[in-house]
Amino acid sequence: MTEPSPSDGADPAAVPYCFRHPDRESWIRCTRCDRPICPDCRTDAPVGFHCPECIQQSGRTVREGRTVAGGRIRRDPVRVTKILIAVNVALYVMQYVSDGRVTQDFAMQGFAVADAGEYYRLVTAAFLHASLTHLGLNMLALWLVGGAVEARLGRSRYLTVYLVSALAGSVLSYAVDPAAQVSVGASGAVFGLFGAFAVMAFRLRIDVGGIIGIIAINVVIGFVPAFNINWRAHLGGLLAGAVLTMVMVFTPQRARVWATVVAAALIVALCVGVTMWRTDHIQSCLNAEIPVEQCDVLF
Repeated sequence: MTEPSPSDGADPAAVPYCFRHPDRESWIRCTRCDRPICPDCRTDAPVGFHCPECIQQSGRTVREGRTVAGGRIRRDPVRVTKILIAVNVALYVMQYVSDGRVTQDFAMQGFAVADAGEYYRLVTAAFLHASLTHLGLNMLALWLVGGAVEARLGRSRYLTVYLVSALAGSVLSYAVDPAAQVSVGASGAVFGLFGAFAVMAFRLRIDVGGIIGIIAINVVIGFVPAFNINWRAHLGGLLAGAVLTMVMVFTPQRARVWATVVAAALIVALCVGVTMWRTDHIQSCLNAEIPVEQCDVLF
């Protein structure tokens, strides 16, 4: 669409000027308020153009779209997924350039958690990876499944599922794995997203398509000894993600926010309880000078 121009004989007093920029001649008007607007102030509309004030007023009166879980619908529905991938990749680069120092200081290791009180490892381990292949597989799954989950849950709920699942995966690994074992990876968080996706697929009756193949591959290789994958972290993340998402999408809308907060708090509280129990068990073994292999026998 082009702007009309005044005729050569137009009366200067009748020449319209942009109501926001009085020094700019304008022959285009807002189709809602009929005020003249210059090219910098106009926004294309289905019919004609709108001025900034009318657009702002329209935003106040139009009801904001919501996801199935009650989250806001965003222009970029996978922004958090992109950020998480960037963080994981950046930390892997730090692992590489630090010659293993970052892995040594922040990986999951039972004795370091119990004896040195380094509980942060339960979270930081979920952002580290053992190899480029390990990173690549997890980030591929995060992009394909995480993006689908984020678009349907909304940013804050999606990030809650991711972080709570990461913690739950690390805690279950801490509880049942040998105390001397070192483990890293975003698999617990990714499997939490798998659980979330499965719940939403059931709730919305959506076509899972090729995503189910990604989930199946990750589940199967978790039990292949050659890959040396910690399936306990997978299980912990899967359960946490599925339970939390069930609360988000099946709770009545009016109670959904509070129910989600309570569910997340209860899962975290359970993780804290299991962590304290396992810590007490390992410390008792260390104080009694029990051999490492016997300390790992929990029952």
